[in-house]
Amino acid sequence: MMPRIKLCLDVLEWVNPLIGSNSGGNVFAGATLPYGMAKAVADVDGENTGGFSTDGSNITGFSALHDSGTGGNPSLGNFPIFPQICTGDDINDCLYPIGKRKLPYRNDSIKAEPGYFGVTLKNGIKADMTVSEHAALFRFDYSGATSDNQSTIQPLIQLDLTDLWQSRQNASLTVEGNSESGRIKGNGTFLPSFGAGSYKAFFCLDVAGGKVKDSGVWVNDRAGTEPKELYVTRGFNLFYLEAGGFIRFQETTTITARMGLSFVSTDQACRNAEKEIPGPDFDFDGLVTAAKDAWRKKFTPISIETGGVNDTLLTSFWSAIYRTMISPQDYTGENPHWKSEEPYFDSFYCIWDMWRVQLPFLTILDPVSQSKFVRSLLDTYKHRGWLPDCMMSTCKGWTQGGSDADNVIADAYVKNLTGIDWELAYEAMVNDAENEPLEWSIEGRGNLASWKKLHYVPYLDFDPVGFGTNSRSISRTLEYSYNDFGLATVAKGLGKDTYEKYISRASNWQNLFKEDQKSIINGTDTGFTGFFQPKYQNGTWGYQDPIACSPLAGWCSLTSNPSETFESSAWEYMFFVPHDIGKVIELLGDPETFIRRLDWFHTSGVADIGNEPVFLTVYMPHYAGRPGLSAKRAHSYIPSRFNASTNGLPGNDDSGAMASFTIFANIGLFPNPGQNVYFIIPPFFESISVTSPLSNNTATIRNINFDKEYKNIYIQNATLNGEPFTKNWIGHEFFTEGWTLELTLGDEESDWGTRKQDLPPSLSDKLASESGASELSW
Repeated sequence: MMPRIKLCLDVLEWVNPLIGSNSGGNVFAGATLPYGMAKAVADVDGENTGGFSTDGSNITGFSALHDSGTGGNPSLGNFPIFPQICTGDDINDCLYPIGKRKLPYRNDSIKAEPGYFGVTLKNGIKADMTVSEHAALFRFDYSGATSDNQSTIQPLIQLDLTDLWQSRQNASLTVEGNSESGRIKGNGTFLPSFGAGSYKAFFCLDVAGGKVKDSGVWVNDRAGTEPKELYVTRGFNLFYLEAGGFIRFQETTTITARMGLSFVSTDQACRNAEKEIPGPDFDFDGLVTAAKDAWRKKFTPISIETGGVNDTLLTSFWSAIYRTMISPQDYTGENPHWKSEEPYFDSFYCIWDMWRVQLPFLTILDPVSQSKFVRSLLDTYKHRGWLPDCMMSTCKGWTQGGSDADNVIADAYVKNLTGIDWELAYEAMVNDAENEPLEWSIEGRGNLASWKKLHYVPYLDFDPVGFGTNSRSISRTLEYSYNDFGLATVAKGLGKDTYEKYISRASNWQNLFKEDQKSIINGTDTGFTGFFQPKYQNGTWGYQDPIACSPLAGWCSLTSNPSETFESSAWEYMFFVPHDIGKVIELLGDPETFIRRLDWFHTSGVADIGNEPVFLTVYMPHYAGRPGLSAKRAHSYIPSRFNASTNGLPGNDDSGAMASFTIFANIGLFPNPGQNVYFIIPPFFESISVTSPLSNNTATIRNINFDKEYKNIYIQNATLNGEPFTKNWIGHEFFTEGWTLELTLGDEESDWGTRKQDLPPSLSDKLASESGASELSW
């Protein structure tokens, strides 16, 4: 057998943070620790949602707060600094506004590794950066720099009171220092990139490396050495005022800049920097080494026997694991809203994306952290009154579907995560199910009166209780159904008498199924009948074209073309009944019709694999007794759409969601989160093992007859711990108990996993017969 990778080479050799750094992947490509708050990278004026992009655009600054893989507006990027060589002795010869100072970077200079990022500007200034938990260390090497009419190099470091979105409302700073070093500290108030309200961020920048020549402040394109303090607002009539501070040195070649960060106070930002990156001799290399060690530790549970697969697949796999631990971010001790002994994590951006694959993967790889995430969500409920559905920059983010934190809690419950107050969790879930907030655009669920009375979310509902975007009636009906299924699961496990109530609500999705609805594209009938459709309060049907909101018809979001389905079509949402696909198959006709419908969906251009709701549809053939087709579909997307190139993601990484789809396909087990179910396909390697950090037991999936060309992708038979195993799914006990699953492969579909008793459980089957209850950990 091939040696396990972790025993022979450094796994970090296969981690490339630049995967997805252009063409809409929006990944954070810079230096960070696992779940770290400080995230240092170069910011550009191109695809800058995550800060940096390999799209060849211009660098506008270097900053140390970012989110990863999000869509919409650029997130964070507060207080960027920028190194300059001015053309003369006059401080006003420097270029301060973004549009004037920005510079291209040298494409061949980019170096991105876990805990480190480096790039060289076109003028020859080389920038390196690394991080601690709440601070960043930048190192600017001017020795290779060139500048017209400049015989000596007098480096200048400027700080800009802005963010990537230029959302600053007001900000202030103070410049301090002596002949050996300088300090700029201050704060700013900004807007969250996908949420309500505002947030305040604080910084403390220490710059050293030579004799200080002068320092001061700048506004627009003018600067001066007096005063040493500055306060700016948004600007008159929405004119964006550019302003900040600077420190200039006498002739020297290397400048270091330590940036401390906080969401609480400037003093705390300074303390963070001084504690985590002590001076005066900042240990840059030591920080990089510590960061790499932290990342290696996170990778240790997983080992693989490659079977000779190529390096690009290995890079895609290990890089994906890396990206799952960029967010959520550990802001414990940095929460400005309430005091608590509980963990506080931010950048749940957004749970609508994260609950489907990323958080379930961390339940396997890093269950201790996943428990902390759930505790953080519950602590947010305790102090804000609601579980968050999306959260960034300490602000409430927009709600995209149902109450998606409920799904996270249900998944943690059925997989027996420890350290969680389950009574509090149940209380929080009931609150989502029963109480409507005033602003359900940022928390909870809207239209609950109709949901309880009519058992669906009506089209153009009258809702005087709360307010939000009055759309997504189809998708919210489906998502509320699954939210209540999760609540019923937890209620049953805790012995609550509400189980029957919520398990009944879990079937409400059927009330929007219109059995005679056709789908016609450009005058041609697709041949498929039966789709979800909007329904008015009086029970009459509305209409939404089944392909609306698909790649064939244009994007639908909260504000851009809001429709009755969110970011997906009725074609796609027909498959979003994760707890009762058996019933979906029955409503659509039979398993053969269901398979033909799935095939058409994935080959017609209607499916968008770059959006999370499609992920589960790849594995839906399992419910129709065709697990081989799930394997075939996974191979159709990997590596064609998920690969190791800089444009190797089909959409926003969404805090590691795209990454997690890649990982689960490679592992050969894909979750149906909120249920104790993983669909089985052959791993993309000869063997993969995962050691549970909780039990220290090692689970192994091994392919027999594995071939690296992937001709043999169909399971012929299987054994579990040496005994024949016919089910095409398995529970989380596989990981915690450390079982061994061996799959014998062939080049054609077999009858393995095809019998009814081998299929994943569906709610309708459970309600019809209680015999399968234990398999779902009810």
